[in-house]
Amino acid sequence: MITVFGEGRGFRVVWLLEEMGLAYRLRDVDLLAGVENDHAFLAVNPAGFIPALQDGDVTMVESIAIMEYLMARHGPTPLAPDPQSPAYPLYLQFLHLGEAGLAASIYWVGNARRLPSAAERQNPTAAHALWQYHNRLKLVTRQLERTPYLAGETFTAADISVAYALMTAEKNAGLELGPAEQAYLERATNRGAYRRAMETCHATRAWYS
Repeated sequence: MITVFGEGRGFRVVWLLEEMGLAYRLRDVDLLAGVENDHAFLAVNPAGFIPALQDGDVTMVESIAIMEYLMARHGPTPLAPDPQSPAYPLYLQFLHLGEAGLAASIYWVGNARRLPSAAERQNPTAAHALWQYHNRLKLVTRQLERTPYLAGETFTAADISVAYALMTAEKNAGLELGPAEQAYLERATNRGAYRRAMETCHATRAWYS
């Protein structure tokens, strides 16, 4: 049985598992309470961050790496285009941009906006992270002007990666999406697998609602 530890970016993994129709269980990890006494989780990931994955003898962390592993090990799946497909370069680019260019940047913006004083919130690091988010978002906007999904006409795992980042920008950092991104997010989240993932991920559902 595949076990996903923690929500947050683990929602990407759960969404992917639902799209692929794979059996799994979600094991809660309460980061707010601290993981110091969660010895079972620390045995899986001694660094104590989420998500983590156990699949038989395999243990992994990092949401995008986990997604790539699941598609390669339990595929093939149309969520990952064939490397010879014209869609593959765009798929691979946006699969990683969703984390490295968008979600990673917006994480620091969201954290800064929860700091107590205006001076702390308007710090150079947060300002640069916000600039980087908007800069990388230009690539998403341009592609959505060309095709309904980021790798072309078909939904792929790249859309799970980027859609989660856009959700985070809205909810964690209070950023407003443009019309193209709003319509795209509506398309991506109007899928049965997304709704099933939300039913499973109670903390994510509460956060996003």
